[in-house]
Amino acid sequence: MALPTPTTSTRAVITGASSGIGEALAERLARRGHSLLLVARREDRLLSLAVRLRDLYAVDVDVLACDLGDRPARTELIDTISDIDVSILCLNAGFATYGSLHDLDPDREREEVEVNVVAVHELLLAVLPRLRARGSGAILITGSTAGNQPSPNNATYAATKAFANTLAESLHGELRGSEVTCTLLAPGPVRTEFAEVADLGRLERLLPSFAWVSAEQAAESAVRGMESGRRRVVPGPSAKLQNIGGQHSPRSISNPLLRRIYGDMR
Repeated sequence: MALPTPTTSTRAVITGASSGIGEALAERLARRGHSLLLVARREDRLLSLAVRLRDLYAVDVDVLACDLGDRPARTELIDTISDIDVSILCLNAGFATYGSLHDLDPDREREEVEVNVVAVHELLLAVLPRLRARGSGAILITGSTAGNQPSPNNATYAATKAFANTLAESLHGELRGSEVTCTLLAPGPVRTEFAEVADLGRLERLLPSFAWVSAEQAAESAVRGMESGRRRVVPGPSAKLQNIGGQHSPRSISNPLLRRIYGDMR
């Protein structure tokens, strides 16, 4: 099953598009001829990316600066995209926090849930009926292998990604037989600014270089997964091992291990 045919009047909407996987998704879709609406907090980066993609691929690229953790801003975003013919929706924005939940900033934890869960759900609910009505479309939800098991000292992030994973795979089943698809991107270690912001230096030292994939590799795997209507895309050998281990390893083994690893990332 192919992605919707690109046209100048339709848009692929990508959240978290200012860097990392989101930026790479934008490049991959523009290369395939899709016009874009790029969403992120950092407008300067979006504008720079838009100029580059227009010049390289001769597609239309619009930008919309939005803090997805801000409910009024999210409402404005949803109002804006209600007037746009969305053909592809990539719900990619997200961030992580590390440490004991009782020590972490409650406001930051609530913001994490807003961005990783509530924003994903609200945007999906706004766009999904229109994709069904237009008779074609593709949805990509960026979850994580972290959502496959409890992760002490990474509790909020793991919980939010469990939501994203389950939502995407459930929707994939609901849409079976229709011309709209939903694909889960469940990466493991990816070399992006996400890792830098989260200060994952210890994880960098623990994992060999071959365990990591680039944002470009993750994005290309995701787009190919959407093109073939796949349920779940897990890019890279390390992520595939995490995927299996997270789903099948006993919690009595994985919980102490993850507690130690993530506890040292504060």
